[in-house]
Amino acid sequence: MKRIFLFLATNLAIIVVLSITLRLLGFERILDEQGVGLDMNSLLLFAAVFGFGGSFISLAMSKWTAKRLTGAQVIEMPRNAQEHWLITTVQQQAKAAGIGMPEVAIYHAPDINAFATGMSKNDALVAVSTGLLNSMSQDEAEAVLAHEVSHVANGDMVTLALIQGVVNTFVIFISRVIGHTVDRVIFKTEHGHGPAFWITAIIAEIILGILATIIVMWFSRQREYRADAGGASLAGREKMIAALQRLQMTAKQPHLPDQLAAFGIAGGLGSGLKSLFMSHPPLEDRIAALRESRY
Repeated sequence: MKRIFLFLATNLAIIVVLSITLRLLGFERILDEQGVGLDMNSLLLFAAVFGFGGSFISLAMSKWTAKRLTGAQVIEMPRNAQEHWLITTVQQQAKAAGIGMPEVAIYHAPDINAFATGMSKNDALVAVSTGLLNSMSQDEAEAVLAHEVSHVANGDMVTLALIQGVVNTFVIFISRVIGHTVDRVIFKTEHGHGPAFWITAIIAEIILGILATIIVMWFSRQREYRADAGGASLAGREKMIAALQRLQMTAKQPHLPDQLAAFGIAGGLGSGLKSLFMSHPPLEDRIAALRESRY
């Protein structure tokens, strides 16, 4: 319940802030002055503000949100040898990758998983599950940390936000063009917008949003290959392969919240059409790609 409340509250806050911003800028209308045709410039700005605004506000809040969704506890001062090892390992990897030291956190979950998020390369969070710490060897855990540090070094969070912003903008823009066309051509509305515009625009936005998700997930799968390669470079190829094989041995659906699933190392399971919506490639494909690499 707490996770659902936080998710809804975050999205509501984004919508309210963006709506107020648009109104203050005078771009809350998408029709021309006569109220007949679409004002394409206003519509494009409207779509871009909502498309990119929502994506980047979510990115800016990603560390705060991640900590509360998972209950991750940042290691301020290592309390034991394990926490000291985590801090030292991430510190060494971050230095080798040329980024600022991320915050390091542990969250309680039975599955073997980890994730990285944050606004920039020098303001990131790397978190690991207790399941990972209890089930993986130190070499395997080192490779997982290297994978997550590579995500940060590659700027994957910002790039994913940019791509999401672009597709959001097109979805919002095109759905309203479709809604306007249906309202005018089929329902013969001559001034303003009737119910047909809103109903059609909502349906079009849902359908286009599903198609756009396929594009975003394709990019997400490609960044996993790059992070695996980065992890192999930082920790060693055999350690990275061993870590992925460990995930393969314990293959099951991860317990990360939906908002963070794309940022975890484990990913989910799927085949057929479902594979188009997977944020991670199959583990066997990732292992094969590493075996063929020169790391």
